[in-house]
Amino acid sequence: MASDTLLVAGGRVLRPDMRVVEADVLVDRDAGRIEAVGHDFAADHDPDARLDATDSLVLPGLVNAHTHVAMTLLRGYADDKPLETWLREDIWPVEAELTPEDVRAGAELGIVEMIRSGTTTFADMYFHVPEVVAAVETAGVRARVGHAAVTVGKDDEDARADVEESIAVAREFDGAADGRIRTAVMPHSLTTVSEPLLREAADAARDDGIPIHFHANETEDEVDPIVAERSMRPLSYADDAGLLSSADFLAHAVHVDRSEIDRLADTGAAVVHCPASNMKLASGIAPVQELLDAGVTVALGTDGAASNNDLDLFDELRDAAMVGKLAADDAAAVPAAAAVRAATQGGAEALSLPGGRIEDGAAADLAVVDLDAPHLTPQHDLVSHLAYAARGADVRHTVCDGQVLMRDREVLTLDEERVVETARKRATELASRAG
Repeated sequence: MASDTLLVAGGRVLRPDMRVVEADVLVDRDAGRIEAVGHDFAADHDPDARLDATDSLVLPGLVNAHTHVAMTLLRGYADDKPLETWLREDIWPVEAELTPEDVRAGAELGIVEMIRSGTTTFADMYFHVPEVVAAVETAGVRARVGHAAVTVGKDDEDARADVEESIAVAREFDGAADGRIRTAVMPHSLTTVSEPLLREAADAARDDGIPIHFHANETEDEVDPIVAERSMRPLSYADDAGLLSSADFLAHAVHVDRSEIDRLADTGAAVVHCPASNMKLASGIAPVQELLDAGVTVALGTDGAASNNDLDLFDELRDAAMVGKLAADDAAAVPAAAAVRAATQGGAEALSLPGGRIEDGAAADLAVVDLDAPHLTPQHDLVSHLAYAARGADVRHTVCDGQVLMRDREVLTLDEERVVETARKRATELASRAG
């Protein structure tokens, strides 16, 4: 075997149909692709070309389909408040003090956290996007990034400039990091961007073949004004403005009615479910089983660390399965396999990015979970364990695009100690500036 291959050997593998089989995974590192899944591969003995998966489960790298990664600097900064108060009194004022260096530090901290918990791909909506791009490129993960445009409270010139920045960023960085970075035009939400600029953003995205990502129907306070002013539901408004297509994905969709669910199914737009953030901010519970039953693609996201307070997608897996049952009043709703699929295949499909499946020719994005733990014993159903028992700390190895990002819990692409120390210093200084 040539030196450009990686063998993940000795474990069990989660296949796309949610079956768990004993198998090895052979990776073409140069191509960043899975070459084969099977047995008896004649691997060489170069330790850099082999990952031990003994007593472990190999699954697709997890996909965090909605976050604001640099908000790790705001973890614990303002808790236990409703969304609108939290944003206007705490988050937006401190974000106004963010420097590019702060965003780089926060992004690196968040990426380390995600690598350590098996996430290989994320979608990020934030500011100072070049710094996020630089962090992604260095860390070796995969991402779809964009600038969050907000026009409320700004004069016409500043509002237009913000939307134009979102469009320009999407054009500039699409395909960066040898294709690991893709972009989206990202108007923040239907209530924080004016209708004319929403339409301009949508037109630009369509002209450039770039997806659109935005927040929608997160709280009733985001729904009621649109209904009152326009006599239509928010997602009808979004569709009319050109924001819903099979390339687009929206975060939250907590307060959607039947007509909106049908509209999502008809347009092909995907939903990113963020259960922990929605619970913490008391936003509500998204009707995930109804979305799935309608054929809507559902992904999982952590949202930012200020409203979560971590970026461990295993927490979202558990929360999604649990609250999905409460929402439907049905213990069979959002079963383990559906939650795991949302965290893998669903996320990759929502973001239109490679990954999410372990099969020949698929992107070599992998997480290896150590099963040798009391809380994962016995092993009647490993898919159930992924949804209800596994933790990010159980991840042993992480691979993205064929490259090993973490081996035996050691992050290889970023200096974890430096990242943590820098983030700690930047967060302290940021909080001081914000008063």
